[in-house]
Amino acid sequence: MKLMFPKFDKIGMPLLGVAAGVLFVLEAKYKLRRRVRSKPKRLLENASVAAAALPALRLVLIPGMYAAARWANNRQFGLLPWLKLPKAAHYTLGFLLLDYGNYFWHMLMHRSHLLWRFHNVHHSDLDLDLSSAWRFHVGENFASVPYRGGVIALLGVPAPLVLFYEVIFEGCTAFHHSNLRLPYKLEKQLCRVMVTPRMHGIHHSIVRQETDSNYAVIFSWWDRLHQTLRLNVPQDAVTIGVPAYRDPAEQSPVHLFRMPFKKQRPWKLPDGTVPQRAKLPEPTQLLP
Repeated sequence: MKLMFPKFDKIGMPLLGVAAGVLFVLEAKYKLRRRVRSKPKRLLENASVAAAALPALRLVLIPGMYAAARWANNRQFGLLPWLKLPKAAHYTLGFLLLDYGNYFWHMLMHRSHLLWRFHNVHHSDLDLDLSSAWRFHVGENFASVPYRGGVIALLGVPAPLVLFYEVIFEGCTAFHHSNLRLPYKLEKQLCRVMVTPRMHGIHHSIVRQETDSNYAVIFSWWDRLHQTLRLNVPQDAVTIGVPAYRDPAEQSPVHLFRMPFKKQRPWKLPDGTVPQRAKLPEPTQLLP
């Protein structure tokens, strides 16, 4: 299995590093939501989780997806080779279908009790910012290999497109997890096409109906198509996290690593109440 990808490592990764640096500075200057915890402490905790997850992403997930693409390409296997489209249409449709497949993967992580155990590590963060974009349990990256590799093989996506898509995927993940307050009018237009910080902030709410929405990664179209779009929650009204995991003492890297292997708590606050939201305007109406 191929492990080295010169263009990805020498061009894609540095570009992602620059984008992350810009977002880090901007979110500190233009805050979307108020923090509830110390930023330095969270950065250390999230970096510790990422220290295990990112090597698995680079050394297992990305090579696995690339290998699945090469296998399909060498055999002319999958939907795209069967359609015999012009090259530009072939690559464009492949990019869109990769993103559509990741919409379903994200939804599956919320609906599968087993997968949620690992994804809960990401959602239990009590704040949401750039560092949250890499706070994923290493087990989640391993678990995603069969699904994402399988989708790539069934689609017959060109192997170079897999690497290009992954760079855009990671960049958009960093962007919509950031705590960056964009001008409201700009974001209102952006979220017609792509996932934005306000849109994804709602997905990290402790209100279950809000967490179970906004699954898209790059294009917001998939949530519109499947009626899982929710934009109508003001950011000041969003409480980030999972209701049963509100204790800052449980945010240590050791606790987070063990979390998937412990009994999962019901979706309730420590006092036993279930977070609810009064009826709000039309779900597709973005609120500040």
